[in-house]
Amino acid sequence: EVQLVESGGGLVQAGGSLRLSCAASGFTFDDYAIGWFRQAPGKEREGVSCISRRAGSTVYADSVKGRFTISSDNAKNTVYLQMNSLKPEDTAVYYCAAGPDVSLTCSGTYYVDYWGQGTQVTVSS
Repeated sequence: EVQLVESGGGLVQAGGSLRLSCAASGFTFDDYAIGWFRQAPGKEREGVSCISRRAGSTVYADSVKGRFTISSDNAKNTVYLQMNSLKPEDTAVYYCAAGPDVSLTCSGTYYVDYWGQGTQVTVSS
């Protein structure tokens, strides 16, 4: 059974930091790009950042470049999203996602094969 289990969300003040974790199981970790999407109330789900160990590449949405860093621990089949300098507009439910290619996966929900259940991130002003 494929599972993507997120953790690490919470409430933080603007300017603060959080680290999200996504533990993957049930599929070959190296065969997929793993990434993060987010969805704020009333908005579409958008790609935030993705990583491919096999391709050795990462992608970031323009809105998070320089503030967020994605990384992976292949021994633990876990992907992390370090979020610094958080802003109120980062408030959303963050979802872990797995897809076939790092750029395609982060380009939109159409290319995502698997989803996690989501974790809430709230940034207060």
